[in-house]
Amino acid sequence: MSEVGDLLDYLVAHHGGKAEAFLKRIAARHEHMGFGSMATHKQKLHRWKTGTRPDRTTQFALADFLGFPRRDVVELGWPAWLHRAVPDALLAPRRATPTALKAPRKAGETVERRRFMITAAAGGMALALAPGAPATANAGRRVGDGLAALHEQRLIALRHLDDKVGSGHVYNAAVNEFDMIAGALRTATYSEATGRRLLAAAADAQRAAGWTAYDSGHADRAEAHFADASEDALSSRDSEVLATTLSFWAIKLYSTGTPQEAVSLVEAAKVHGRATGSARMLAMLHARACRAHARAGERQASDREASAALDAYSNAICLTEDLPSLYWVNLGEIYQLLGSSALNLGHPARALDHFQQAATAGVAELQESYDGDSFPRGAAIYEARAAEAHLELGSIEQAVAIAHLAVEHMGGVNSARGNTALADLRTKLRAHQTVAEVRDFLKFTA
Repeated sequence: MSEVGDLLDYLVAHHGGKAEAFLKRIAARHEHMGFGSMATHKQKLHRWKTGTRPDRTTQFALADFLGFPRRDVVELGWPAWLHRAVPDALLAPRRATPTALKAPRKAGETVERRRFMITAAAGGMALALAPGAPATANAGRRVGDGLAALHEQRLIALRHLDDKVGSGHVYNAAVNEFDMIAGALRTATYSEATGRRLLAAAADAQRAAGWTAYDSGHADRAEAHFADASEDALSSRDSEVLATTLSFWAIKLYSTGTPQEAVSLVEAAKVHGRATGSARMLAMLHARACRAHARAGERQASDREASAALDAYSNAICLTEDLPSLYWVNLGEIYQLLGSSALNLGHPARALDHFQQAATAGVAELQESYDGDSFPRGAAIYEARAAEAHLELGSIEQAVAIAHLAVEHMGGVNSARGNTALADLRTKLRAHQTVAEVRDFLKFTA
């Protein structure tokens, strides 16, 4: 059954219990709105589930029945608006045990279906819907918070290694870390609090595996890791890990052609971002939503999220006192994301303004500017985007100068994302090979 089928089954169950009764209610709203009569045989519902798109007036009637704005029906399209209209339903039975405790998947359980289930649960009453504490083994050595703390420290080190050397080598380390944590969860005994902490660490290890798999060019493998990480994070009831996991998963989705799915994940992440009490976390999630909407070509929504990101950041506490997972988020990072979004939306001048703000933010006060030396891969990607913006504005020599900086930052960093950003930039520069600086750069990077 498709994700749309899950949505419709949920709506039928909660609005009549039978397909015919549900459709009759929609038909009544359809007629009340002046659209005339609408067929109510259950085959119509089956066709919607299997891919037939309802006509616009039928969608308006359904949206009106659900209390969803018509404007959003038009802007989001089918079935994205339907996903948004039912944000808080757990649409299918959850797994009996977390992924860290029981690895095998259910037959036919695709990553897409799991993503939809996770988003539905995480976006609404997640803490009430999440499974209980991980079950402990009946026998085995007793472990406490000291073990959880060791794994948490190792995961912090993996994050910084990924920043410095790229994802190629870190992926295997993340998978091995998960295996160690999962082994303890399955074989040791521990308190409920320790079990939750270990499960959150297992989720973060899976998130790290998902991110480094994606950054290494293995998008499909990343999806499976992100799905596992989200399920474990939801089960652990750790808002910080779940919000972080969903936001990293969203990057993969909006970067690989499915920005609406990314929007759904970020909206779910915001629920948990607010629960952490961190304004910095919420600012990062708004900036991530800005990127997702920009990738989808939704200018107004992207601009709203950009403003929300800056407003939220104005309330952030000192970075060293904030959540440890947010060590990379400062005002410069927020402006880099806003600049990237502006570039996606076809505003290169605005993008360059944001990139400049990223470089100079907080110079007179706190060190809020983007730190390219600490994050060379990110710096290379953002510099490639700045070079592209200069190209679009006709500043070819400036574009080449920044392109050289990007190449310098990528030296020694293993990252498929960074390499792709530079390759795309080289492709755009080839259109300007009559310029001597461009020819030299292409020869230097051949």
